[in-house]
Order: sequence, then C-alpha cells, then structure tokens
Amino acid sequence: MKQQSLGHGSRGVRLGFPLLAVAVAALAFLGWAGLRQGAAPTITVETERPAIGKSTKITVRFSEPAGGLGAVRLELVQGERTLALGEHAFPRTGAFNPLRGRITAESTIEAAVGSSVQDWLTEGEVVLRATADRMAGFLRSHAPVVVERRVPVRLRPPALEVLSKQHYVREGGSGAIRLHIGATAARSGVRAGVWETLSYPVPGGPAGERFAIFAIPWDLADVAQVVAFAEDDAGNRVERPFVDIFKAAPPHKAVMDVSDAFLAKVVPAITSETPGLDTRGELVDQYVRINSEVRRTNLAQIAALAATSDERFLWSGSFLQMPNTQLRANFAEQREYVYKGRTIDHQTHLGLDLASLAHAPVPAANAGKVVLAGWLGIYGEAVILDHGYGLMSLYGHMSSTAVKPGDSVKKGQTIGSSGATGLAGGDHLHFEVFLQGRSVNPIEWLDEHWIRDAIATKIPVPQR
Repeated sequence: MKQQSLGHGSRGVRLGFPLLAVAVAALAFLGWAGLRQGAAPTITVETERPAIGKSTKITVRFSEPAGGLGAVRLELVQGERTLALGEHAFPRTGAFNPLRGRITAESTIEAAVGSSVQDWLTEGEVVLRATADRMAGFLRSHAPVVVERRVPVRLRPPALEVLSKQHYVREGGSGAIRLHIGATAARSGVRAGVWETLSYPVPGGPAGERFAIFAIPWDLADVAQVVAFAEDDAGNRVERPFVDIFKAAPPHKAVMDVSDAFLAKVVPAITSETPGLDTRGELVDQYVRINSEVRRTNLAQIAALAATSDERFLWSGSFLQMPNTQLRANFAEQREYVYKGRTIDHQTHLGLDLASLAHAPVPAANAGKVVLAGWLGIYGEAVILDHGYGLMSLYGHMSSTAVKPGDSVKKGQTIGSSGATGLAGGDHLHFEVFLQGRSVNPIEWLDEHWIRDAIATKIPVPQR
C-alpha cells in the first residue's frame, strides 16, 4: 500500500511539471514581450521662421529617456529629391550590461535650409522628415518614429511701393509715410539705422495700404540709413529710400555740476522707491548707478508700454506746450556730469525741460489715454499718455498726479502739477515724446505747421 501511495505521488509530480513549465515560459514570454515594447522616442521639429527663404535654421530634438536612443536622422524633401541634413547612431557605451549599459537619452540635429545653402530649392514647400529609433537589443525591439513637417518656401521679397511724397525729416525727428505692400509681407515700416518703426493698416483704406509715423535716432546723420522696408515670414526683405530732404541736428552739450546737497536730496528719495537697487558706496556712487542703470530700466519700461498702444488716432492737431514756461534744456542734450571737479558720467537728455511757477498745473499736451501714473525712477512722479499708433507723451518730475491708468483725457486737461521729484534739481516739467518706445524731438509735435506738412499730408489724422 505504501508503495502504491508513493507511486501515485510520483506520477502526480511528473504529470504537473509540464503544465508548470508552460506557465513559467508564458510568463517569461509576456515579460520579455513587454520589455521589448516600452516607450517610443519623441521628436520636436522647430523652425527659426514660419517659412524658408535664403537660410532658415532648423532644430530637431529627439528624446527617449527610458531606454535610450538608437539612431536619429533629419531629411529635407522637395519633389523627387531627398537630402540628409544630419544623422547619428548611438551604440551602448561603458561596461557590458545586457539589460542596460549607458544610454543616450536625448539628441539634437541643427541644420540650415534655404536657397543660399541648397541652391536647387524652388518656391512652394518642403518636407522636413525626422526619424528616431530607440535602442534595441535582446530585451527591446526597434520602434522607429517618423515626424514630417511641411514648410512653405519663399524666395522673392514682397512687393513694396511708397505712396506718399515730399518727405522732409531731421536728425532726431519724426515723419509719416504711406505704403503699399504685397500680400506676402509679414512686417513693414521704416528702418532708420538700427531702429525700426512698424506700420499699421490705413483706417478705411484698401487692402495692402499701410502707414507709419516713424522715428529718426538723435545720433543718425546718414540719410542713406533711412529706408522703407517690407519683409515676409521667410526673412526676404526689400528696402526703398524715400527721404527727399534730410537735415542734420547736432546735439547741444552741457556740463551738469553734481553737488553734495543735490545728492542728499535725490538719491535717498529714489532708492526708497526702487526695491533691489544697489545702495553700496557713497551717495555719488549710488547716483551714478541711478543715472545709468535705473535710466535704462525706465526706458525699457516705456518701450514695453509701446506694445499696448491703441491702434486708433486719439489725438488731433498740434500738441500743447505747458503754458507760461521757459525752455531750460533741449532734446538730445549731451550731458557731462561733474562731481568735485571730476567727470563721473555721461548721458543724453531726451526731452524738454520746461520751467514755470512751483507746482504749476500740467496740461495733457493732446488727447489720449493714461497708461502710467506714479513713480518712474529718474522721472520721479510721472504720467504717460498713449495717443494711439505708438505715439506717447511723458510728463516727469511732477509733485502730484491727477489721473490714473485707464483714464481718457482731453487736450489741455490738467493731469497733475509740476515738481522736483526724481533726478530734478528744481521745480520743472520734463516733457518727452515717444514713437513705438523711442524718444523723438518734442519741438516738432508742438508746431502746428509741422503737424500739417509732415504728418497730415501723408496719413488720415483726424482734424478736431
């Protein structure tokens, strides 16, 4: 009986072993198959521009952080032609490890595409084809991924015609121009040296007609650097000269004596209103930082406000000068700052200093919308008005303001009182005019005849 019992037990073990082996093999296969699947690579295709022209930078990023990349490739395809722009293969590196080893998780291919690089390109479109495969082996299968991106090809600049006539401009001044641009133009306007003033659609005008009220840098004396331009989204660009008469305006020079009494007045007041300002050193050291670093910061703030300008005319006619004032400092005045007989700084004064009685009412020079009212670094208490289409006026060193951001104001409306806040030695108004964030000579904007001849004859400024 015991032998039979033992015999039955032995036969039971022998009968169960194949089933167990099959189950183990099945589980191993499923685990192996699961490991061979895993994540596939990801691909991101970036183009420097929306379209391809003479040369456009292409950047393709490949990623597979789990198991690593095996190979990547970027191709340019147009018609029947295919060109490899870059490819890499990534074998495992380091000590042998059948399960992993060191891997390449990310890779980038950069290439230039355009007519200056591939002279066989034609207008139309190309395909950017990016391929990536993950690292394969006993426990990982190949999993190639292909991403294709179609990009337009433009090889000719857009059309550009200057419609307005008789353009008389001066160094540091302003002007207006009317243009007609082709349908492919993405940007247009006026380039004056390194400055670009962008155009707007003519209100109520036909398609393609645009205008710009442009700015000339105060230190640009070369009229050949003042041109109208149009550019498409591939970077193809056309420029046209248009200035008939250009007048140089050499800047004035002035020496500014910096006294201890002046430093004691202005420096603590500004540092208290400027969190994070470096206050190391003597008052004169802090003053130099304020006069340079804070000045640059303030100008950058004003330039940023230009992006919020209303695309409509809020102003009309000539701008008003603050009444009963005398001109104490000119536009583009080159200032040398001297402290105890030594020069400590040089800066350019980009407005008009107008002096009247202390705390005199300050009127809005023209109708507009308040975009800033409050402390503005070197300008102290200030107001900035937006007059539309990138034209703004600034009123600085005020003792108080009577408006708030968002208010609409009329020409001549009181917006505050003159004062001596910021970098001001005495009570006066600093009046500055900006076009798309860049300072221009305010004298022109105070001249009714100049407004009529230089602006209103070129573009449809409302006459109210």
